[in-house]
Amino acid sequence: MTLPGHATAEGTRRFSERFRGVAAEGHFRFEQNLWLSSVGVGTYLGGPDEETDRAYADAVARAVELGANVVDTAANYRFQRSERSVGEAMRRLTEQGFAREEIVVCTKGGYLPFDSRPPAGQAGVRAYVEETFVSAGVAEFSDIVAGSHCIRPRYLAHQLAQSLRNTGLETVDVYYVHNPEAQLQAVSREEFEKRLRAAFEQLERERSEGRIQFYGAATWNGFRVQEGARVYHSLERMFELAREAGGDGHGFRFVQLPFNLAMPEALVSENQTYQGARVSLLEAAKALGVTVVASASILQGKVASDLPEQIREPLGSLSTDAQTAIQFTRSTPGVTTALVGMSRREHVEENLQLARLPPASAEDYSRLFRQNDEV
Repeated sequence: MTLPGHATAEGTRRFSERFRGVAAEGHFRFEQNLWLSSVGVGTYLGGPDEETDRAYADAVARAVELGANVVDTAANYRFQRSERSVGEAMRRLTEQGFAREEIVVCTKGGYLPFDSRPPAGQAGVRAYVEETFVSAGVAEFSDIVAGSHCIRPRYLAHQLAQSLRNTGLETVDVYYVHNPEAQLQAVSREEFEKRLRAAFEQLERERSEGRIQFYGAATWNGFRVQEGARVYHSLERMFELAREAGGDGHGFRFVQLPFNLAMPEALVSENQTYQGARVSLLEAAKALGVTVVASASILQGKVASDLPEQIREPLGSLSTDAQTAIQFTRSTPGVTTALVGMSRREHVEENLQLARLPPASAEDYSRLFRQNDEV
């Protein structure tokens, strides 16, 4: 069974109103004509096994029940199994009375995903790639970078169709080109821009046919490194490529990148240009009307323990360091949603306590930086 529809302004508003009197002011943010929760659930980590499948389905459903309506996954997460867990959660949620229109589902394409588990050995991997992609006419070996990454239009169409089957959805709300900087490790910038524009043209076709609502780029290094680095991305240039592909009404409206206490580059590094001025990624995104979603909000737990009091206190002296790390990310001006990988129900219930608490005030947030400057 395929769930029709996609997230809408009315549906996401209705979702936010489910938590009237429970969710704190500032938990829901209005972006791209949608109400998005300040904390979202990610599905990256975990083994390719049925126990983890069930755990993610339970965690995603529980997160939505507690006020998180942004769900993030990718074709290659756990060899397509995370997408399938999201699909199972969505089926459960509709049975509980949540409408498809209330939930923002995001996925990604770019990396070549195995199916359920990796093939045995290098020979098995090559045979899988050749049979699944090359012989099927989905991609040529020359399109594939480092044996694992491809953004050819036909490949992205194949991957989106696969993601829709995996999730059981008619439409994905945000479809990210996954770590496009991987291409820059093997091709010139001129060739990269040619490939990326062709990818955007394909995603515009997918939009026109109702299979995606928005698209964007989910990166790891591209928006954090300095201009001149081989894998550097200019958001302004990427936005212009989307305009060339789809006109002023193009669908490039989201970017995702790591942002946390240990990786604050999107805020503090003026590595972007907007109309000739040096600005941060968050400032460029605001000027361009692009919504920023933060990944790795607790950096796989690395910034979720032993936080000093000068960080904990301005952020509200919360119950746990994990909550404090998420509070930092979701309180950052310009960050709409802080994604947190959550495959355990107890972590969902701990982290979603933040829905009941307001983000740090602008004064407390700035005090956080003043205190650290003084240390």
